[in-house]
Amino acid sequence: MRTRYQAALPAFLFAALAMPAAMADESVPSYEQAREQFEDKRRQNAKGPKLGSEDRQIMQQAGEDLAAGMPDPGLEVGEKAPDFTLPNAFGESITLYGQLKNGPVVLVFYRGAWCPYCNLQLHTLCESLPAIEDEGAQLITVTPQKPDKSLEQVKEDDYPFEILSDLDSSAMKAYNLYFEVPMELVEVYRRNFGLDLADYNGDGRYVLPVPATYIIDREGVIRAGAADVNYKERMEPAAIVEALKQL
Repeated sequence: MRTRYQAALPAFLFAALAMPAAMADESVPSYEQAREQFEDKRRQNAKGPKLGSEDRQIMQQAGEDLAAGMPDPGLEVGEKAPDFTLPNAFGESITLYGQLKNGPVVLVFYRGAWCPYCNLQLHTLCESLPAIEDEGAQLITVTPQKPDKSLEQVKEDDYPFEILSDLDSSAMKAYNLYFEVPMELVEVYRRNFGLDLADYNGDGRYVLPVPATYIIDREGVIRAGAADVNYKERMEPAAIVEALKQL
């Protein structure tokens, strides 16, 4: 994973963040293990879409182009986190720095309710909330999807944390995570998965963030985090909790 916390953290903490899932803190779930289980089940399941070679090539090329165009996504540790005010799933305006008055924030950018890897991440984070809150922190997530889609997630999964909608892409851009999805890839999603991003994001909004996680202290300084153009890679909950312990 393309990480952003090595230089800012002590050696023992960097080792904890880099350790295999099997050696991680057992008090919180592992995203990596959840991902492996999901992918094993998907491989065993004969059903589901079978992408042709041309569509696979389009997806691969889109990933390579994104990696080349955004070789260093996100913000650096030590930078001031840009403030924002975004609507939550209930249409209420939430301001980052207003929430920081209550304590540190774990800020997560994710693609949308349609993304299985985002759902895996959110589930493991939800299960990790007691450990996060024990450190006096709160979890806030940001997605380009519309509030009604976020509300569906809240109702279906009973999420107790904020899901904010970046409807004008301003937060994604401020955190250097914004990119536009190539129309060829949009069509691959439509053909193979019955997915139209505009149904989630709004008419004409074929945009996504590079998935990213930031640990922000009460002064608004980014103290740890990770961003990766490989959408399957996410910061482990155990790494998040360890970073919070160092604040």
